[in-house]
Amino acid sequence: MKLPTPLQQIDRTYVRLGRRKLSYFAGCDYFRMASHPKVLRAMQEGAKKFGLNVAASRMTTGNHAFYGKLEAALVRFFACETAVLVANGYVTNLVVAQALAGDFSHVIVDEQAHASLLDAAIFFDCPILKFKHRDAADLLRIVGRIGKQAKSVLLADGVFSHDGSLSPLRKYLKILPRNSVLLVDDAHGAGTLGETGKGAVELEGTPRHRVIQTITLSKGFGVYGGAILCSRSLRERIFARSRMFAGSTPLPLPLASAALKAVQVLAAEKSLRQRLVRNVAFVKGELSKAGANISPPPSPIVAIIPQTVREAERIKARCLAAAVFPSFIKYGGGPQDGYFRFAISSEHTREQLDALVRALV
Repeated sequence: MKLPTPLQQIDRTYVRLGRRKLSYFAGCDYFRMASHPKVLRAMQEGAKKFGLNVAASRMTTGNHAFYGKLEAALVRFFACETAVLVANGYVTNLVVAQALAGDFSHVIVDEQAHASLLDAAIFFDCPILKFKHRDAADLLRIVGRIGKQAKSVLLADGVFSHDGSLSPLRKYLKILPRNSVLLVDDAHGAGTLGETGKGAVELEGTPRHRVIQTITLSKGFGVYGGAILCSRSLRERIFARSRMFAGSTPLPLPLASAALKAVQVLAAEKSLRQRLVRNVAFVKGELSKAGANISPPPSPIVAIIPQTVREAERIKARCLAAAVFPSFIKYGGGPQDGYFRFAISSEHTREQLDALVRALV
């Protein structure tokens, strides 16, 4: 196993590969916030004002007031009770599990859940049961086995990164006992799904008092860092019980400044989400008409699974002929031999979207 060839991203939606400039659909920066002028300016101003690093845990001397400002902005955006900012999206689930260790009788986890959820399941310190991918009937079987008195926590992605499929969260809540909760890793849903971008929780209409929503700031918000959207009581438990939170240096203040601006931009510039919805609908509509087996809108992820090595090479050649970067990856949850994953953004032009469709049809 080795690292892939380095890429140089240019012009927000392109990448340079050798001497060629190719349309880039591989990154999950869905609104290209990573190169938004206002976000970049906020990062530069943050570096000038705050320096690079607080160099200490938030539980000691590193709890800068700006972290609270970003958390407050996330509370307003997601309409949740409170938010806890952590160093990155992967550790959000681990921090939650450390805080709630010993509180549940069972962990129930989707068999294709993100690796961070599979790792977090161990930290809950109770029996772990896996159910078939997105299969409510199999979940019902498991709940029948452990009994209605069990206090369980169900772990699942809001949007599965390997193919863009969605978890049926409302079905899960109807099946689970009343004292059970959902831990939803919504890395790819935050900012992109729901009427106002609140993610899979908004799209599914699930009550927040039974959901812990974890997000990354590196996808829909294009920056870095992670956040736990939760109750005040869980926030206090995190401070008191999570060694990972207590022992970690928080994200650098220039990135916190950039993330705050990204949240503000996405809340104010509603045309960004409108363009994303329109672009996703166009690409997935054209591919579906051609008979492609892909996840439906609104998920912005398109996964194409070649059946043979020869077919994979043919798709790569068609992408390159259309000046599209052929994003062939091997990633957890996806096929072992690899597959193509394309992420649609609000900033791709119709010309680029047409080229992608031509390459894949």
